[in-house]
Amino acid sequence: MGSTKVEDKARHCLGNEKKSFPYLRNSSSKVFYGDSNEVNQIRFQDYNDFIKNTESKQRMIGFNNTYLDIVDYIVRITHRIWEEKEVELIYHTYHNNIKIHLGTNEVKGVNQVVSNTLQTMLAFPEDKGMAANVIWSGDDENGFYTSHRVSTVSRNLGNSSYGPATGRKIAYRSVADCFCHTNRIVEEWIVRDGLSIVKQLGLNPIEVARKAATLKQDKDVELQQSFGIGDVQEGQLAPIVYNKQYKQFEIGDYILEAYNKILERRLFNCVKEFYPDNAIYNFIDGKTLIGSSQIQGALISIFASFPTAKFIIERVTCNQMNDFNDWEVAVRWRMQGIHEGRGYFGEPSHKPIEILGINHLTVQNEKIVEEWVTFDGIDVLKQIYSL
Repeated sequence: MGSTKVEDKARHCLGNEKKSFPYLRNSSSKVFYGDSNEVNQIRFQDYNDFIKNTESKQRMIGFNNTYLDIVDYIVRITHRIWEEKEVELIYHTYHNNIKIHLGTNEVKGVNQVVSNTLQTMLAFPEDKGMAANVIWSGDDENGFYTSHRVSTVSRNLGNSSYGPATGRKIAYRSVADCFCHTNRIVEEWIVRDGLSIVKQLGLNPIEVARKAATLKQDKDVELQQSFGIGDVQEGQLAPIVYNKQYKQFEIGDYILEAYNKILERRLFNCVKEFYPDNAIYNFIDGKTLIGSSQIQGALISIFASFPTAKFIIERVTCNQMNDFNDWEVAVRWRMQGIHEGRGYFGEPSHKPIEILGINHLTVQNEKIVEEWVTFDGIDVLKQIYSL
């Protein structure tokens, strides 16, 4: 009886896959799609309402029967580990050889994940992480990819990597991208607004960064650390221009074109082409900017610090919502270059830097109406103030 139900559910879910996607899809190896009809969307739901969902619409062979779909899996295990303090669950939901990318740092192996989790719980025991969105793609056969944006509120009651306990409340944004297969997270990319955290703790970001850089250098062997510097040009050639695949709107095409013009080629005048005049731009350091002028100002300030840095799009994940003209998009990106300009990150240090970032975007009626830009400013400062 049990196997028959599983087979029926699999046929039902496979049937859903065939009738969901719009007829235009970008063929770039960087762009991926997920059908929101297959999952219970978190989007505007409070966790208390989200956990009342009972309908399973997505095939999840290899996953625990507790989880209705991949969004449900990510939201529930995050809640159980961080808020219910069910740390042992990590051994059942993380691969033994897990690799976690944290800006310029990496965590390897499930035991290190457990250790880091306990250290964070010691410093911030009241953590409450509210799921803001989970953007996803993939299936149970080839693996799922998720991008989980979280709004966290907490209080610093124990010593942390930033310094002694301050007792202060904090609120910040983080994003975790995960590759999941057979009930386990195999690889993860995590970014958080570290600059906002440090400032809310009442600490000096530069002092915190210098301390972190010194600790890292004490552990590093004196071997080559840099293996080439990213540059906006390819040799003497101008930055590459993205050629659209379609004459009409296609979400992957749209995002690749927007990022190519504005971030890869620094055509800041094109901000007005892709963002309406009331667009919301959630920037690092907890700042919320409104409209094209402030968006342009923030971007110019960042790129002024790294004027010739190369901006690389690593992955774009697209979910169409209930309306054809309503999309949620996640973009994982990386910037590589030299801190050789005066801008957001102060006077030039001429140090090589690498920034890992993840942005979430809401695109409605062919415009980016809201964007969440997340990367760790403390990790950037750590590189700038390294010896």
